[in-house]
Amino acid sequence: MNAPSSASQSTKQEIINLSKEKWQWMADKNVDVLDDLFHEKAEFVHMGGSWGTKRELSIIESGGIWYKQADIHEVSVNIIDNTAILLNRITLIAEVGGNEVTNPFEVTEVYVKQSDGWKLGSLSFTKLMSPGDD
Repeated sequence: MNAPSSASQSTKQEIINLSKEKWQWMADKNVDVLDDLFHEKAEFVHMGGSWGTKRELSIIESGGIWYKQADIHEVSVNIIDNTAILLNRITLIAEVGGNEVTNPFEVTEVYVKQSDGWKLGSLSFTKLMSPGDD
């Protein structure tokens, strides 16, 4: 079995860093930067439903969901051609409808390499039954 190339390791680290930045941009409600990161055809899957990029940006901007803090416990990345699939096990502190909630999630992020950089194509939250060990 071949060891991972330094190029693939550096791409994985680039995606991990981009994901971490994304959580901060979401916490800061920085929709201008997120609009550049989110692919126009991206899909977002939440506990309450699924929708596209425009609605997600509107929800973030309005504070309908305020992603206050994502504590990342585990992260992994797989690269398939021009697609990166990142899994985060997180504890998310968010404000939803004016109420602060804390939930353990496995979050799947799919990034697609475009000519102008990586774009988020999908962000899906799966609620875990327990937060697990930290």
